[in-house]
Amino acid sequence: MTDEATWAELDEVERGPVPTVAVVGRPNVGKSTLVNRILGRRAAVVQDEPGVTRDRIAYDAEWAGRDFSLVDTGGWDPDAAGMAAAIAAQAELAMRTADVVVFVVDTAVGVTDADAAAVRILHRAKKPVILVANKVDSERQEADTADLWRLGLGQPYPVSALHGRGSGDLLDRIVGAFPKEVTGQLKERGPRRVALVGRPNVGKSSLLNKIAGEARAVVDNVAGTTVDPVDSVVELDDEDWIFVDTAGLRKRVKFASGTEYYASLRTEGALEAAEVAIVLLDASGPITEQDQRVLTQVVESGRALVLAFNKWDLVDDDRRYFLEKEIDRELGQVSWAPRVNISAVTGRSMAKLAPALREALAGWDQRIPTGELNQWISALQSARPHPVRSGKAPKILFATQAATEPPRFILFTNAKMDKQYLKYIQRRLREDFGFTGTPIDLAVKPRESKKKGKRK
Repeated sequence: MTDEATWAELDEVERGPVPTVAVVGRPNVGKSTLVNRILGRRAAVVQDEPGVTRDRIAYDAEWAGRDFSLVDTGGWDPDAAGMAAAIAAQAELAMRTADVVVFVVDTAVGVTDADAAAVRILHRAKKPVILVANKVDSERQEADTADLWRLGLGQPYPVSALHGRGSGDLLDRIVGAFPKEVTGQLKERGPRRVALVGRPNVGKSSLLNKIAGEARAVVDNVAGTTVDPVDSVVELDDEDWIFVDTAGLRKRVKFASGTEYYASLRTEGALEAAEVAIVLLDASGPITEQDQRVLTQVVESGRALVLAFNKWDLVDDDRRYFLEKEIDRELGQVSWAPRVNISAVTGRSMAKLAPALREALAGWDQRIPTGELNQWISALQSARPHPVRSGKAPKILFATQAATEPPRFILFTNAKMDKQYLKYIQRRLREDFGFTGTPIDLAVKPRESKKKGKRK
């Protein structure tokens, strides 16, 4: 493999660890809104009340050709107690372990005692800190940022996270603060985030209540009772998890209307913020087009996946026989997902959920070393070469796993490859390495012909 362009592409995908940027501040100063502005999409949950963000959530971000990990944190309060204290601890950990800290202050409110306490921690952390004066919607309001100089964090950057004002200058400053040697990721992670998704009335709220041991969500026989996602920290198999109970998906978003439209958007947001999704299906009835739509949405989101067949207490021998036939016929595209047969009413097999979630997340996080991957590819091609096309045999020259969460592979080839052969590679990856519970992305980069661009 000597093509310079190909080596440049390979260097691009194997850059190594990326800088981590933590967005911190007291509750309700606009941290999640700023995160969404930087990402250019609505990923972080935003609501006009403090404490909506309850955990450190990392997103992949990019600016001016530089990739970095952007971490949204819960509001930091030095006098917090209970759940709020756990949120504060997560934010404080982010302050101490990130490569760059973005400290957000609400300009309309000014400096509070909580802000001053956070600054003392930031000074001790000895990390680059960028002071953001948020909610500055006009030039006239910029004068209100002068008071922030007394925090001792240097120049405040006036921005309006809601409207985007000043965000470009802020991003330039963030990228300019990246250190030469980066941590790559926060040393510890909070509870894993689980999105509960499925069509209406399959028992999502009942399952959440059974796991939590109390009524965390409204349960009703009327489909679509849950409209807003509800974040709940629950203990499952001696481990804390964050469960998000979401509105039932009834139609494609573009065909939905009214509250259903916004519920569908919030469900998409829950998947975006989650790491693994439990797709709940009604085992007592046939697998529907709505179920298929939910599964497609989860796979396209790139999240780990667990299939939970609920209402198993209503399944008799006849239904079990036909259900297995339906699974083989309708769910072949997600045959790699762990499956658990449960009952949210009786509590059947609740203990199997946590192991299934861990198994799916392990596949989602899995990485194959480059040397081992290329030895495997070489043996695979020797045993079953790609069919000859137009007198040429397409061949993989080099392969690398460019990312995890989900696993993404890049194949550098001498020509385009058939979709069927790529499906064969994907299937063999699962057979030989596992990757249980996760979608796999294969990207092909054919080597450009040297004749390209030459005049005839």
